[in-house]
Amino acid sequence: MTDSVYSSYPPDLSAAQQEFLVTAVKDWAIQNGLAVRPSPAIVPPGTDSNGVLATNAPVTLFPSPFPRTCFQEATALQSIYNELYAAITCDTEWLGNIVEGLIEVDDFVANLWKVHLAVQKEGYVQNLSLGLFRSDYMAHVAPTGAPSLKQVEFNTISASFGGLSALVRELHNDLLTVPPGSSINYPSHPLLQSSTPPENTAVETLAAGLAEAHKAYGASKSTPALPLCVLFVVQKEERNVFDQHALSKQLKTFHKIPVFRVSSVDVLDQTSISGSNPSRPLLYQPPHSPDSTFEVTTVYLRAYYAPDEYKSSRDWEARTHLERSAAIKCPSVLNQLAGCKKVQQVLAEPTGPDHLSSFLKGADPSLVERVRETFAPQYDLSTNSRGRELALNPDTAMNHVLKPQREGGGNNIYKSEIPEFLRSIPESDWRGWVLMELINPAPSAQNVALRNDGEVLRGNVISELGVYGTILWDNSGKVLHNDQGGYLLRTKGKEVNEGGVAAGFSSLDSVLLF
Repeated sequence: MTDSVYSSYPPDLSAAQQEFLVTAVKDWAIQNGLAVRPSPAIVPPGTDSNGVLATNAPVTLFPSPFPRTCFQEATALQSIYNELYAAITCDTEWLGNIVEGLIEVDDFVANLWKVHLAVQKEGYVQNLSLGLFRSDYMAHVAPTGAPSLKQVEFNTISASFGGLSALVRELHNDLLTVPPGSSINYPSHPLLQSSTPPENTAVETLAAGLAEAHKAYGASKSTPALPLCVLFVVQKEERNVFDQHALSKQLKTFHKIPVFRVSSVDVLDQTSISGSNPSRPLLYQPPHSPDSTFEVTTVYLRAYYAPDEYKSSRDWEARTHLERSAAIKCPSVLNQLAGCKKVQQVLAEPTGPDHLSSFLKGADPSLVERVRETFAPQYDLSTNSRGRELALNPDTAMNHVLKPQREGGGNNIYKSEIPEFLRSIPESDWRGWVLMELINPAPSAQNVALRNDGEVLRGNVISELGVYGTILWDNSGKVLHNDQGGYLLRTKGKEVNEGGVAAGFSSLDSVLLF
C-alpha cells in the first residue's frame, strides 16, 4: 500500500454519509445479534429491571488495514501455539516451578494452584483437556524493514468475541458488497474497491472444538445412563451474552448437542457429583425442568478468570467441584495457569534453558524459530535484573508495559506510571509482575468508531489481531484434535493504552489486508 492511499483512509464522511452509516450499523447490529447488554454507565441501575435492553457492540464503521504477511503468519502459527500451551499444561513440574515463584505475591494464582493440589490429592478422573485459545498480536514496525508479527499475550481462558467478531466481518462485507457491484454505502476509496475482509470462521472453529470434546467424553458414566450436554459457566449478569449464544446456537443446530448455561454463583446449586460413583460424572438439573437430569461432558468457562469473581470460599468450592468432576474442562485449572504472563516471559528469555524448543521438540525447527520471532522482549524484576533497571528508569520505562498475571483489560501499568507504581508497592511483590517492551504499531491510520452508547468517534487508531485455535489432548500429551480458524480485530484510539472491548477500551473491527 502506498503512503498516500494509507494516509487517506478511511475516506471523509459528509454529515449525511455518517448519519446513514451510523443508522445502518445500529440496525444491522440489532437485527443480527452484534449486540451487548448495556452497561450501568448507559442504563442506570433500576432502569432495566426486567433485563430486556440490548445495544450494538462497539464497532468501527470501516474495516481497518492490516499487513497481509502478519495476518498470514498469525494464522499459520496458531496450531503450533496450541501444541505449545497443551505441552506446558501437561508438564506439571515445570509449571509448578513457575507458580511456586508467584504464590507468595499473588493470592489468585496461589488459590488456583490449591485447587489443582486438592484434586490431585484425591485423584483426577478426567485425563482429557480442551483449549479454546486466542493468540493476540500487533504488527510491529522497526526503524527499517517490513512489519513483523509480535505477540501481545496468549489467552487460555474465556477467549471471547469469536461470535461477535464474525458478525463484524459480515457487517463490513455487506456494506462493501450489497447491492452487488455497488459502492453506494461507502465513499469511493481504492482500498474499499479492491478488497473485502477475509472470511471469519471463529464460530465454526470454536464450536467444533467443543463438539470434539463432547464426542471424546464417550458414553454416560451414570447408572442408568443419562442424556449428555455441554455446560457454559458464565458470569452473573453477563453483558456479552450474545457472543456466547453464537457458539451455543452452532452447537445445538449444527452439532445437535444440548447446551445449557449456568451462572458461576449457581454452580453448586444446579450441579452435583454423586458420592457413590467413582467416575464422578457432573450432573446438571435445569431449574426450569427440575425433573430432568443431564450429564455434563464439557464445561466451558466464560467466568472464573478474574479474582473479583471469587467473592467467598463458596466460589472456590465451586471451581474445585467442577475440576474434580469427570467433565472435560475448558480450561482446566492447570491450563488457566499456563496462561500466566510469567510463562510467556520465561519462554521469551534469550539466555538460559531453551524452554520453547523443549516443549516443541517434535516440531520443525524452522517453525519453532518463527514462534520465537513473535516474542517481544520481556523481563522479570528480580534484584539487579535488567528488567528492574529498565522499569525504574523514567526514560526507559516509557518504552514498556508492566503486566500482572491476569486476563482481561484494565490491569496493566504503562510507561511513565511504571516507576511510581513499583515504588508504591512492597518490593517483595515485584516478582508478581512482568515487564514487556511495547510493540511499535504500524503508522497511525484512522477509523470511525460507533460506541455502544451511540457516541461516534473519529481519530488515529491502532489495531490488535487475535487468532482463535482449539486443541483437545490427554495428560500424556497426545493430541486428539488441533485446529485454527477465525480472528478478532480490536481497534482503539492511538492514545489509549489498554485494549479490551469488554472493559470499554476498544471497538470490534474487521481486516482489510494490504
